[in-house]
Amino acid sequence: MSTPQTGARQRTLALFDFDGTITTRETLPDFVRYAISRRRRWCGIVLFALPALAYRMGLIPVSLLRTVLIRYAFTGAARSAVEHAGRRFARDVLPALVRPDMQARIDAHRADGDRVVVVSGGFDVYLRPWCEAQGIELVCSALDTRGDRLSGRYAGPQCVAEEKARQVRARYDLTAFAEIHAHGDTHEDHALLALAHRATYRGAPWPPLAATEASTG
Repeated sequence: MSTPQTGARQRTLALFDFDGTITTRETLPDFVRYAISRRRRWCGIVLFALPALAYRMGLIPVSLLRTVLIRYAFTGAARSAVEHAGRRFARDVLPALVRPDMQARIDAHRADGDRVVVVSGGFDVYLRPWCEAQGIELVCSALDTRGDRLSGRYAGPQCVAEEKARQVRARYDLTAFAEIHAHGDTHEDHALLALAHRATYRGAPWPPLAATEASTG
């Protein structure tokens, strides 16, 4: 993926979380259900009932739940089959999950010539085809491959929380942009939002105006 050109400062870098920000809900569980067999889906419902309950009760972090889910779903899977499922998922499923207002924001940034980047903990196998169709860039998690098979592990750290900001800084020269905008919807986006001159959290300015006034007052 290219980095900003040197020289004159570019107008805006627009950073978007994907799940729950661009879309109406988390898409990773949807993709897992889409990509694995029906038998494996039903077994997974039974196996993950207790881990899912533990997550809802705050006993385990969502990052651990993702790790276990990916291990179950994709260990030994053919990389080509999962990539094919990702392309179909991006084409046939994701469009119905995209928020119209966020699509409009992306379109407006593109029309202004801004750099638009999705920064997500989701996987490249389905996010990259969607981003390519949109003409925008991507920073995200990836699945580890051993030969032509998936290992069931992440290739590197999950692109969440502080890792989102770290990967953005590694990929882009933030000083090359006149403005940075960022959009997110969970605590895992706070580090990403902190990079921005203008940040939006669940559709509202971030940090909240009341918190800003309290810190300066």
